Amino acid sequence: MPAEDTKRADPLGDPLRLDPKSVRRTFERAASTYDSAAVLQREVGQRMAERLALVKLQPAAILDAGCGTGDALAELRTRFPEAFIAGLDLALAMLFAARRRATAGLASERPLLARLFGPRANASAAPALVCADACRLPLASGAVDLVWSNLTLQWINEPTTAFAEFHRVLRVGGLLTFTTFGPDTLRELRAAFAGVDRATHVSRFIDMHDLGDMLVNTGFAEPVMDMERLTLTYADATALMRDLKAIGARNATLGRPRGLTGRARWQRMLEALEAFRRDDRLPATFEVVYGHAWKPEPRVSADGRAIVRFEPRGAR
Repeated sequence: MPAEDTKRADPLGDPLRLDPKSVRRTFERAASTYDSAAVLQREVGQRMAERLALVKLQPAAILDAGCGTGDALAELRTRFPEAFIAGLDLALAMLFAARRRATAGLASERPLLARLFGPRANASAAPALVCADACRLPLASGAVDLVWSNLTLQWINEPTTAFAEFHRVLRVGGLLTFTTFGPDTLRELRAAFAGVDRATHVSRFIDMHDLGDMLVNTGFAEPVMDMERLTLTYADATALMRDLKAIGARNATLGRPRGLTGRARWQRMLEALEAFRRDDRLPATFEVVYGHAWKPEPRVSADGRAIVRFEPRGAR
């Protein structure tokens, strides 16, 4: 059956808005294949961790918002062994995978600890895992010192809402560090689908300058934004699509096709995509946006009154 030619718009008339139910469903299905294809996600996470090493912070409590199968949880536990760590994800199957990873990691550590410190020695506690929406965090205000979020925000329609929640659960002086994708992401695929039909095939990605403005508007201070482009290459379009499907990166826009694309349209897309081939490989560009910001001292009280602080002369 050919794809629909009309876009199915949401109440706001925006076919590029994401369908949250579709997002959750695709990541539930991808939990078993995610680790085999998440090369880019792991690389970005490592680069994110290297940047974190330059920040002076000793958090007592950490939230990994959008933890997926838990790859970053081990990294965070290694860097901050005394911290309480919680991983949160929208997909329950991802959390089951994260729990298996964490359990296997602790089991591998216990024999070494037993040899060094005796049979009663224990490895660090496994992270707490929570199935919830990053825009409605089930955490008390001021509960954590560090919010870490790697390549999750692109799956949220209103990043401002997530930023506001991150700000709420952070303690004063706490840090938000995150990555997401910028507008040049999958530009080859977007261009190849242009003119094939009137449906949406690639998500909308937000410019880093707009994300920086959102951080300020939600109360964060000293935002630092950076961007780099990473390119993965593939033998053919099938391999590219297979990888995207394996990590759960399916088309979840409200204007997506509601039926089969059709052989003729698919062939036109493939021919357009071939124009990007270089050195016998098809490129897939990802614009990776890095950001971090701090939660400052509040300037107004809960009832809206300005807060004025006085320090004794010579205190500095």
